[in-house]
Amino acid sequence: MIGTIQNREAFLNKLSGRLGRERRTEVERPEWKFNPQDEVLKGATQDELVDVLREQCKNIHTNFVLTTSAELSASINEVIDNYGGGPIVSWKDERFEQFGLTNLMKQEWPEKGIELHEWDHTIGQENIEKANYANVGITISDITLAESGTAVLFSGKDKGRTVSFLPATSIILVPKSSIVPRMTQAAQIIREKVANGEQVASCVNFITGPSNSADIEMILVVGVHGPIKATYIVIGDM
Repeated sequence: MIGTIQNREAFLNKLSGRLGRERRTEVERPEWKFNPQDEVLKGATQDELVDVLREQCKNIHTNFVLTTSAELSASINEVIDNYGGGPIVSWKDERFEQFGLTNLMKQEWPEKGIELHEWDHTIGQENIEKANYANVGITISDITLAESGTAVLFSGKDKGRTVSFLPATSIILVPKSSIVPRMTQAAQIIREKVANGEQVASCVNFITGPSNSADIEMILVVGVHGPIKATYIVIGDM
């Protein structure tokens, strides 16, 4: 049957025998005397992490907007206007309602003639076509790395991967509470989810600003294989 492992024990026993050593069934996690990865930004407050993220955004060619939940709709509209308007594609994510964006997305944008497509797993390929046609893609960061300016996106059936890289521009909403120092903490969070039996996305994207590429002469080109512009909107009271 497809997906069924056959003769696993016999294979592993034969392999260990050929190597001339006893087969291990368990591996103990090593205890390191020094853990420098835990020292970076250790003890930093959320406000300090926001400041680090703000500075790093300058290095990754990403616009940084700090707002509140009350001003979030206005902040998004301003960024979209600067990007030239719609069409817009977004995840179908209950957090948009928690952020108070339902009226903006369901009423204000249609009244202004701004086309919005929410990812819908039931229509398959049509989602990708909408994302390819869109001017703006809107997603939400699940974990945000202050040190590198990286947004971590967990994909899902209604949170398609192409929303973040097919549209010409990208807006990523960043709850302040999602910001951690660096990759170390992101890996710990994901590992804890697995250990607790939580469902973890089959695809986890680490996105650091708009797409960048440089040839051997170190000439930086932005937007080669993804959004040419990106904005992080940090929601300061979430």
